[in-house]
Amino acid sequence: MRRSLIAFVFLGSCLAAPLGFAATPPKQPEQGPGGSDYKIAEVVKRGTGTVSSGAYIFHGDDTPAARPVAVFFHSWGAVNPALYGGFINHLARRGYLVIFPRFQDVNRSRPADASVRAEVLIFNALTALADDPQARPDPTRVVFVGHSAGVPIALNVAANIEQNQLPAPRLIFGLVPGGVASTEKERGIVLRDLSTVDRQTLLITMNGDREHLPGDRASRRIFEATSAVPATRKLFMRASSDDHGYPPLTATLAFPGSPRAEYDAAAIKLLPEPPRDPKQKNTWRWSADMALTGPQTILTQQLGNNATDTLDYLAVWKTFEMAAEAAFAGKDATALARNPKFLDMGSWSDGWPVRRLSAQMPKVEGQEEKPERGPRRRLNMNPAADSKEGLAQLPGRRP
Repeated sequence: MRRSLIAFVFLGSCLAAPLGFAATPPKQPEQGPGGSDYKIAEVVKRGTGTVSSGAYIFHGDDTPAARPVAVFFHSWGAVNPALYGGFINHLARRGYLVIFPRFQDVNRSRPADASVRAEVLIFNALTALADDPQARPDPTRVVFVGHSAGVPIALNVAANIEQNQLPAPRLIFGLVPGGVASTEKERGIVLRDLSTVDRQTLLITMNGDREHLPGDRASRRIFEATSAVPATRKLFMRASSDDHGYPPLTATLAFPGSPRAEYDAAAIKLLPEPPRDPKQKNTWRWSADMALTGPQTILTQQLGNNATDTLDYLAVWKTFEMAAEAAFAGKDATALARNPKFLDMGSWSDGWPVRRLSAQMPKVEGQEEKPERGPRRRLNMNPAADSKEGLAQLPGRRP
């Protein structure tokens, strides 16, 4: 019996040893895009509107010059900003005014109404904050960030700028686009005429490499529909999973999630619903598409369990910051796609490179396809320098 116990303990230690010696993924850079060199220590969290139809507002507690505005369009069912709290916290501490419109009242609102609801909520929020000394939204620097069904909703809003009296977004950053309906009878978000999206918009979609086919199809459809935006201002990106070390990096449908408890909607005060006039006829009717589907419920749960890791720091946060900077400067996607830093994902603790992002501009009809060779990297023998230098200079990198 004693020998069996000793053998069991020995076997367990052998199995656990590889994890103890496994390479670890890159941490958040100390500076640069996606980095932790925050000048803002505290984030103000407040709301506009009512409980069932409101927007959550996040910005630094400083008194700055006008802030760039990031409008965050959540996936269907993910109405709690805490599910994206890490990303929201990063944006707010980087100086952004973040508006999180709750365009869905779970089990009470339909996908067909989401785009109009989002427009109203964004307009009301910007109107309420226009003269706020701390919020200070800059209407010339607006970006839309969407996840899953939030991506087509963001595009619908961008396509209707003249009618909804909203500032045009300089960048639309779509993470794992989905939930697009093919017809009005199908469950999902019906796309408006996207040919009216401003031609100066920088349009980027990013999918992971797990369960990627629906997101790829949605991206192609979006790129085709936004016909006024030239191909040089569009970019299709892929984030790759990497199990070289532990914990592994897994680019699933939920990889944009970065849960953070202090951004829980329950802690942010919204106005109660006004009392309904008893004489007013109730026109609300329940329909099946108000309820979450099984996959939507699972995705929302996965967002809440998703760890904030390298995919957040370097695939999402860093990429977004660099894209927004390019968009505000009026640059197109060409320079971004060729920038090694834009695609770089750092190195594991043993110096082995993390699988890079890929970026492609959509092929123009009649254009001969010439695949470009990506920037090459050598083994990084000093991975600790990545986080200190914000991935600015990796040894041995050449275009």
